[in-house]
This record gives sequence, structure tokens and C-alpha cells, in this order.
Amino acid sequence: MNRLFALGISLTLCARAAAHAQQTEQTKPSPEALDPHAVQPERPTVATHAGTVATGWFEIETGAERDQAGGSLTALSTPTVLKIGIASHAQLSIFGTTLRGPGEHLGVGDVGVGIKWRLLDDAPVVGDFALLPAVKFPTASGDRGTGTTDASVLLISSHDLGPVAMDLNVGITKRSGNGVGAPKTASLWTASFGGPFSGPLGWVAECFGYPRTTGPAGSASTAALLGGPTYLVRKWLAVDAGVIIPVYGPQPHALYAGAVYNIGRLWRAPAPPP
Repeated sequence: MNRLFALGISLTLCARAAAHAQQTEQTKPSPEALDPHAVQPERPTVATHAGTVATGWFEIETGAERDQAGGSLTALSTPTVLKIGIASHAQLSIFGTTLRGPGEHLGVGDVGVGIKWRLLDDAPVVGDFALLPAVKFPTASGDRGTGTTDASVLLISSHDLGPVAMDLNVGITKRSGNGVGAPKTASLWTASFGGPFSGPLGWVAECFGYPRTTGPAGSASTAALLGGPTYLVRKWLAVDAGVIIPVYGPQPHALYAGAVYNIGRLWRAPAPPP
């Protein structure tokens, strides 16, 4: 199956490109000036951007991925993330999924929680820069999870290259256990790009990979390409779909589709001091 939880977190199935399709200004607004009800979709599979949901606002992303696991065997996952803005530069993210392996019934996967900290905006070299530390818990039913408690950190660098958004991620995970069920250390990298095509229609392209892991459950390095259209239905709702094509290693072919919905404000943020 696609290693959606290689870092112990599921970063879901929509592309920030859909939101970029709505921007008509040549200059990029500051994060504080953005409409808090406008969606901030993250990338398919593993990548995300440095942006955070506005304080007191609630956004949900969900999707489905169908992996071709070999021959006629298929696997299904439905990664979901709940995002709550808890400060001007911080977002609480709660990750979960359901999984169905080849020949299995759909069941609950592991659950994780993380906080995305936006540390820099428009900085030299790193652009918008954020850290996403997270912890995943062994809550899955049956053997649908790793059976380990995982601590992970993701480094996120986001840039706007004219109308094109570029997001670069590098991450590492440390797992509990003896390495039999899952490697004790895993890492990933991604490079994602997206932008407008025509009106609310946009596009996304991503290259991602998982370096080789060691131990009893170790596996070879993988790399894959991802691409597809995005569509901004409303400023608070975006959808997308696409394909994942392996470049090398044990990465399956896959189809995905997803949506992100900015539900609204849960509480009003306190006014800044005069």
C-alpha cells in the first residue's frame, strides 16, 4: 500500500493550487490579510504548505485513494485531517483515516495529532517556513496500523513563483517498538507545484519519495509522480482528483480524489492590542 503514514501523519488529498486560482493580484497578501473563510488546501499524499488556518476557524480535509497493490489486488484509504487555528501562527491538526487492505474489510486506522508552527513569512531562501511536529498513536483496528507510537517532525518551505505555488517538505519519524512491524526510523521528501489554469480550474504536480529504511521491516527507496486538476467550487470549498505514478521502488499506481471545506469560525480571536 501507499505509505500514507510514513511520518505518522496523513497530509491529505487537496492542492493549494485551487486557492491560488482565485488570486488576481500580482502581489501576495500577508497571511494576516487573507480571508479567514478561504480554504487553505494541503497537498495530495504527503506534502503540505506553511500556511495556517486563521485563529478560531475550523477546516476539514478528506479524500480517498485507491492503490493498485499488485495484479487485481487493490487497497483503499480515506485520510482525513481536522485543522483548527489556535493562534495567529499556529494550527492544531488531528489526523485519521480508514483503511482497507487487499481482501480486507474497511477499518479504522491510526490517529495522530500535530501543531503546525509558522515561523517565518517571506524570508530569504526559505520563503514561508513552518515546522509540523506530530505524534501518532496505535489506535488502528486489526493490523491496519503500525502498532507503534510515532514522533515526527516535518520541515515546510513554501514559495510563490509568480502564479505558481511551490512547497518543499522534508521529514523524519522515530517509532517505538523493535522494528519488526515497521521501521524504527523513516523519512520522506516532497516537491509540489500548483497554479491556476482557467478561472477556478487549477492544476497540481508533485514528486515525492521515501528513502530506504532498515531493520526487519525495512524496504527499498521509492519515488513517485503525482498530478491532476483542482477546482475551487467556492472560496470555502475546493476539490481535486488525480493519479500517482511510481518512478522506482515498491510504490503502487494509485488514483485519488479529495475535498477541503472551511466550515467557519468556532470562536472570535481577541483583538490585537492598540
